[in-house]
Amino acid sequence: MKARCGFTLIELLVVIAITAILIGLLLPAVQKVRAAAARAQCVNNLKQVGLALQNYHDTAKSFPAGYTSGFDAAGNDTGPGWGWAADILPQMEQQAISNAVRFDQPIEAPVNANARVQLIKSFTCPSDSPGLTWTAKKYDPSGNPLATVCDVASASYVGVFGTTEPGVDGDGVFYRNSKTRIGDIPDGTSSTILVGERSIRLGQTTWVGSVTGANLFPQSPSIAPPILNNASGMVLGHTGDGNGPGAPNSYVNQFASQHTGGVNFLFADGHVDFLKASMNYATYRALSTRQGGESVGGDY
Repeated sequence: MKARCGFTLIELLVVIAITAILIGLLLPAVQKVRAAAARAQCVNNLKQVGLALQNYHDTAKSFPAGYTSGFDAAGNDTGPGWGWAADILPQMEQQAISNAVRFDQPIEAPVNANARVQLIKSFTCPSDSPGLTWTAKKYDPSGNPLATVCDVASASYVGVFGTTEPGVDGDGVFYRNSKTRIGDIPDGTSSTILVGERSIRLGQTTWVGSVTGANLFPQSPSIAPPILNNASGMVLGHTGDGNGPGAPNSYVNQFASQHTGGVNFLFADGHVDFLKASMNYATYRALSTRQGGESVGGDY
């Protein structure tokens, strides 16, 4: 009688166990490669943003406003609210979307319903998963929604307001109706950050601007303190409150990323640097001001 060829049950189990071990060893390596590739793409995105901002500056003789808005007697924004990223759409090779925007009308106006929800990949870090759109709402101080204003496209990058809460007049490059020139940055363009990352895990971000009548409230109170923030935080971030780049429990209008150990930032001279969460906090604050007069070394 001819003997049958095949595997015994024990041999099969051994092969399965060895395969599982090999896969277990391989997965972390694959994840590291993917993370490195995503971080590199994020750097490229920010470099493209930097080039667009420099080209805008060459034409307009200043960087765009952090966001553009009128205001009432109490200083409250009255719109239209379009932000710095919306202003550089032509320089980002997004002329079609720019043409579709009615900049003379509020972000939330029906005429801008289609343009304001257009996702632009160059404004989105591949490590993050912000979704295509999110809904700008008005909240009460406890975080209860009072009104839905409009849907806007997601993004991963916000302009640097400075060391205080985003809004009217910051000590960084971008704030309400700002028109900062390179000559207005005596701290040096290589020592002043323009734009940084904000992960959806921390706070919602959009390229369109500050939606008038809305505000920001943390969607994950376990990550960000449950404090109501101005709508300008949708396009601007700050370095105050003692929180370094991506520090745990940062406020919803600060900076964070899904990269391990820090956050990518674009500087005013166009270079991109990865600022570590463990960096000196005083140095971090100094990098966010345009004319603080601080002495900042090259090693962060």
